[in-house]
Amino acid sequence: MQSLNNQRILVIGGSSGIGLAIAAATADAGASVTIASRNQEKLTAVTTKLSGAVHIAVLDTGDNGLLERFFGNQMTWDHVVVSAAQTKVGSVRSLSLTDAKAAMESKFWGAYRVARMARINDGGSLTLISGFLSERPSATAVLQGAINAALEALARGLALELAPLRVNAVSPGMIETPIWDDVPSEKRRGMFEATAAQLPVRTIGQPEDIANAVLFLMTTTYATGSTVRVDGGGVIA
Repeated sequence: MQSLNNQRILVIGGSSGIGLAIAAATADAGASVTIASRNQEKLTAVTTKLSGAVHIAVLDTGDNGLLERFFGNQMTWDHVVVSAAQTKVGSVRSLSLTDAKAAMESKFWGAYRVARMARINDGGSLTLISGFLSERPSATAVLQGAINAALEALARGLALELAPLRVNAVSPGMIETPIWDDVPSEKRRGMFEATAAQLPVRTIGQPEDIANAVLFLMTTTYATGSTVRVDGGGVIA
């Protein structure tokens, strides 16, 4: 198992939720972590919550020129994680084509651009965050399932193209993150309780659960082309 001590790690989308948990876990493991996000204020705020060597960078995966400049000016990384995405949810017939294209642009093409440009040391890793809807589609979130499936296929293909760089995906189920903060508290609590009751683990996932899976893929040098599902049994329930 590979140590993360003094490793250079980039977490894109690391200012909140799953990305922040990944950044915290890798910093605690002794890595030098750079958190990238579009929001400078959020980046500045989260640095006070983390211990260890933590740096910040304003980065937008939709801005090809910015990505080129950023990666062109950086030393090579040991591990890169792409957790950044903003997608509107809705059925195919209700979601506008503009919103549908924006979702694909954010989550799939953003990761694709990073994979093209990021310079990562041989034996290091690139990890993409997908989602369990790739395997258990929802009638009200068809596009999200398709995007997640595309990301997982991208990871498998990149594992061949970029070898010996290792490329993997982590597929979360429902995770309690700030993405749900816009939902009224009573409705949110009811949603979490109803979902937990249907899962074999009888609980909702936490960002730290996904961070554990990402650390496993970073430190397990025999893992590439894999999708690790962390969904509380959502696919089989």
